[in-house]
Amino acid sequence: MFPNISFMDLLTLAILAVVLFGPDKLPEVIQNVVGFLRKVREFSESAKQEVRSELGPEFEDFEFEDLHPKTLIRKHVLDGDALGVDEIRRALDPRAELSEVSDAVLGAADDRRDAASAERRTPLPEETVDGPDAHAAFDPDAS
Repeated sequence: MFPNISFMDLLTLAILAVVLFGPDKLPEVIQNVVGFLRKVREFSESAKQEVRSELGPEFEDFEFEDLHPKTLIRKHVLDGDALGVDEIRRALDPRAELSEVSDAVLGAADDRRDAASAERRTPLPEETVDGPDAHAAFDPDAS
């Protein structure tokens, strides 16, 4: 009912209730509050039943929770396919195109890897082969 109330909040409220009402009157106050909440709940249920009966027999299964905007959209737009939502979702889904592109990129990478391994197998001419002491020049300002 109150999802944002922590244990410390409840403990603080309990201590405050004991201090305000005292341990002798606290059970009586709790009974009065619970009785009041029951009456409010009964009143709201009778009001809902009265509205349903006034709307007629075609609205007997009407739920007031369905009037919440999130529930209304979820129930009538997202779940139902009367508006062609599934077809629109499939048309706007980029997964098929992305998988084609990734397959093409992976295929090109495999082709390059095969070409690079074929180049490594062929012997290099003697004038292009550097000795084991040759190093490439490093320029720290190049980046």
